[in-house]
Amino acid sequence: MCDIINIPFIALLLQGIPEQIAVVTLAFVIARIPLKWEKIIMSGIILAFVSYAVRIFTISFGLHIILLIVLLFIALTWLGKGDLSLSLIASLLSFLALVIIEFVCLSLLMPVFGVTPEKLFPNLVIRIVITEPQVFLIFICAFLLNKFMKRGGKYELF
Repeated sequence: MCDIINIPFIALLLQGIPEQIAVVTLAFVIARIPLKWEKIIMSGIILAFVSYAVRIFTISFGLHIILLIVLLFIALTWLGKGDLSLSLIASLLSFLALVIIEFVCLSLLMPVFGVTPEKLFPNLVIRIVITEPQVFLIFICAFLLNKFMKRGGKYELF
């Protein structure tokens, strides 16, 4: 991830907030907490702003992820009234899913669009367009997992 200069406020609104709302949604599903959208949206917005603010400071790369995992864990246990161990697992797995899905999407979409990392970060429009599919994939994973879990773990999806 880059420093705050490379993360304009519009990127926070169009990329950061939706991404964090998707991660929180997935965490709620994994933690088996009912999807309360006002809590999910509020938590996602807070996580996105915390991530944005932490990047202002010159701290070690990746420290914001650890902070976000802790804050998500707190949101799951406090706001969602989730089980402690399941909330911790959900926090870790949700961010792991984000990292994996982001890696796969960027690895596939950057060559398709002929974009290199050097072109991606300075071009806000391309960066937002290429990173939006990962948000949709995280939401799709959350909703499919939720549907699967509601059916008692049976393999029928529809």
